[in-house]
Amino acid sequence: MANTEQLKPCLPAFPGPLRDRLVAAVLSGGKTSTTGLPAEYEAEGEELPPAGERSALIDSDGREVAVLELTEVRVLPLGEVDLRHALDEGEGHRSLAEWRADHEAFRHGDEMRRALGDPDFTVDDGTMVVAERFRVVERTR
Repeated sequence: MANTEQLKPCLPAFPGPLRDRLVAAVLSGGKTSTTGLPAEYEAEGEELPPAGERSALIDSDGREVAVLELTEVRVLPLGEVDLRHALDEGEGHRSLAEWRADHEAFRHGDEMRRALGDPDFTVDDGTMVVAERFRVVERTR
């Protein structure tokens, strides 16, 4: 199936080693969920995507490597993310505590704080997150 429609980009993390690992995990089938922040969508001036929306998975070199389709979108407090979602992120976490520590380090990093325009941004149990599930519809590379 050739991708002829203009799709929004799916840009996991920031370009570099982390994005490369996440893209590889999606392409291998090990990553079928991801977690974002409503604040990220607000900073980009975008609305939350609905289930069924398709996007173009973009690698660190700016190339489209796959077409993804959202199968589920939930907005919930960070403290309510379940182990199944964390495991399905395909990043090798074996517990919610590992997943949470990794996500806090990323969200509290300089790149994220710059992207959000808030040098003091932090997350806690009550921070709302966007928990998405997706499937690869087509590999384009």
